[in-house]
Amino acid sequence: MKKRIALFMAAMLAIGTLTACGGSKASEEKTTAEETATEETTGEEKAAVPELELIVAHNQTSLENPYAFGTIKFKESVEELSGGKIHVTLHHGTLGENESELIEKLSMGAVSMVVASPGFMTAIGVPEVDMFSLLYLFDSFDHWEKAVDGEFGDAMKEVITEKTGNQFKVMGYWSSGVRNFYGKQAITTPADAKGMSIRTQSSAVQQQFWSDCGAVPTTVAWGELYQALQQGVVDSAENDYTSFMLKEHHKTDNGKYISETNHDYTTRLLLMDGNSYNKLTDEQKGWIEAACEAATEEERSVVYKMAEESKAKVIADGATVTEHADVDAEAFKEIALPIQDKFAADNKMEEYLEMIRSIK
Repeated sequence: MKKRIALFMAAMLAIGTLTACGGSKASEEKTTAEETATEETTGEEKAAVPELELIVAHNQTSLENPYAFGTIKFKESVEELSGGKIHVTLHHGTLGENESELIEKLSMGAVSMVVASPGFMTAIGVPEVDMFSLLYLFDSFDHWEKAVDGEFGDAMKEVITEKTGNQFKVMGYWSSGVRNFYGKQAITTPADAKGMSIRTQSSAVQQQFWSDCGAVPTTVAWGELYQALQQGVVDSAENDYTSFMLKEHHKTDNGKYISETNHDYTTRLLLMDGNSYNKLTDEQKGWIEAACEAATEEERSVVYKMAEESKAKVIADGATVTEHADVDAEAFKEIALPIQDKFAADNKMEEYLEMIRSIK
């Protein structure tokens, strides 16, 4: 596994992100009163000096993005809980807009925690994680939460830890909303997508789905997608309202027709290097875990709140929306279900798939 990760990641200078710092001590003899005052001051200084420095990054540049709200909440929470003994530096897209760059930095020790989609792990020998990429796997946010916060989510954490040799530890399941189709024309059935090029994620199961719909899956970097839609390099794309609204994809000719396919209730991972985590004290682990819980709750609530606000914004900007009730979701699901079944069988994950289906 370590060799796979080394081959996958580009070589870069390792930067330590967990550093121990000590406090200062009074060195001069003083009167009893002065000694007491000095001890109190020194104690305050020690409490104010961080014992642990964490660098947390995600790939979204807008501070209005849910990732930003989540990571800011983590910083506020862990610094408060630790009384300043843990200090967090945040990077909102400033270390790269491509998730592969962030994963590289996490694996090499240049950052402490990142937010990333699960798909990258398929390239380093964890094909099971692509289960999160299966379309029409979840029917609602409530269904998704019950799955990732329950038996299924716990089981997947163990798979990821074991298969990566503790390289990656899941600290929380975040969301990037529910993804919909948007393009140069609306679609209400799979047949409507026939012949159209569509920018998709790199997941094999997602690309297969759109191929089976008759579309032509295409890979375009997220930071280049606006230009690709504007210039007609791709006919369409798929993402959640907030993400494409913030990038103004709906203002391009090939992005202004939105169809609420609701094909993907997304999962994003708040990841930490498991080996670094294991080196922490129990007290530090407790602070970080509690802060991760608070950050996860905040991120999800912002996702749900912004979904409707973002939809209203794109409509106000002139985009045309085909509501979910007017989309033949069952026709799309008929294509998705066999892909789910085959994936589960190929990866010996029938039990995991049943966990999800049984809680609907």
